[in-house]
Amino acid sequence: MQGLEQAIQLMNSGKSDQAIERLRTELSRANDEEKFTIAEMFLQWGMTDDAEEILHELNQRYPGEHEITLLLAEIYVDQEKDELAIDLLNKVPEDDDEYMSALVQLADLYQAQGLFEVAEQKLLTAKNISPAEPVLDFALGELAFSTGEYQKCIPYYEKAMRRNQQMGETEIPLRLAESYAILGDFQQSLDYFQATDDYTPDVLFRYGFTAYQANRIDIAMRVWKKLIEEDPFYQSAYPLLAEAQESEGLIQEAYETAHKGLKKDEFNKDLFVQAGKLAFRIENKQEGYQLIRQAISLDPGDKEAAIFLVERLKEDGDFEAIKDLLEHLIEMKEEEPLYKWELARANNELEYFKEALNDYQEAYNAFKDDSDFLKEYGYFLVEEGRVNEAHDVLSKYLGIDPTDEEVQEYMSRLQTNDD
Repeated sequence: MQGLEQAIQLMNSGKSDQAIERLRTELSRANDEEKFTIAEMFLQWGMTDDAEEILHELNQRYPGEHEITLLLAEIYVDQEKDELAIDLLNKVPEDDDEYMSALVQLADLYQAQGLFEVAEQKLLTAKNISPAEPVLDFALGELAFSTGEYQKCIPYYEKAMRRNQQMGETEIPLRLAESYAILGDFQQSLDYFQATDDYTPDVLFRYGFTAYQANRIDIAMRVWKKLIEEDPFYQSAYPLLAEAQESEGLIQEAYETAHKGLKKDEFNKDLFVQAGKLAFRIENKQEGYQLIRQAISLDPGDKEAAIFLVERLKEDGDFEAIKDLLEHLIEMKEEEPLYKWELARANNELEYFKEALNDYQEAYNAFKDDSDFLKEYGYFLVEEGRVNEAHDVLSKYLGIDPTDEEVQEYMSRLQTNDD
């Protein structure tokens, strides 16, 4: 065994080639028990083929030693020789101490193959042998979780967690938190997020989102701030934190958060829109216009950003800017009928009546069943002296809203004047 210890020391010193050579030398004079230990060491060091060769020989010599069988099966799984692994594991008899472990390995294999019902049956058989074994509850929970049966996995996880908070690298409270969140029970999910210590960036993001869904905005803001402090390049957190801050009336903080996000993600057009809207809310119009225009330049097809900008320009009476914006978007083949309607309005305000008429006519097919459009278009036609056309348009409007007495009287006056 001294030679094995020397091999370990060599490996720990970074002399892997010498360590492996030393182990192979020891193998030539090792007894069967030492060979099993050497196989385990080869396996730990990633020398799968060497380990397989040793274990295959030992398995042939000791077919009843199923600790060897299980380790050899693990190697076959790593080598994607699933059928060989299944064949080995099925040879472990029910009265053997390793039978339950064999069932768990078989369940993992069948789950990987998509045979979920077979995998579940193997685990349930193992659970009949050892009803209180938390590993089995956890495995049944994982199986149900992997197939999207979140209601089913919860009691298994909760039972396993009574004994252990963690299985392998998996935090059970996180699994429960995710399961409850998917089922829409955000408060219960939040309780489990608070019960874990595994606050990786992804966990913090989901924790904050769950808190937000549970209307615990205070927790969401605190968690997302912590996330950004720990990982400033976690870009998804910035818009959500800004939204949470805005919902709490913290407009200046929300604006600053959105700006910080843009420094980390300068091509996020949604963040430009968000920052632009917040700039308007703190009376910083110039920057608001700049940010919204930047969003549109990144994505000319962003209708929301374009219409928001149009509405703000209307408030300032800048119809020339509206006209320039919409004509530019239309030239870029952004076929949005609302742009034509808004362009008609802008041209009308600028007294470019011929252009306005053309825009209204082009928008008509898209809005011929829209009462607001028909009423507005009808009045415009009257102003342009196109009374017969106005009559047709307003009649269509009254067909949608026959209770509008103002338009009825207006139509009567038109008819009287026409007579």
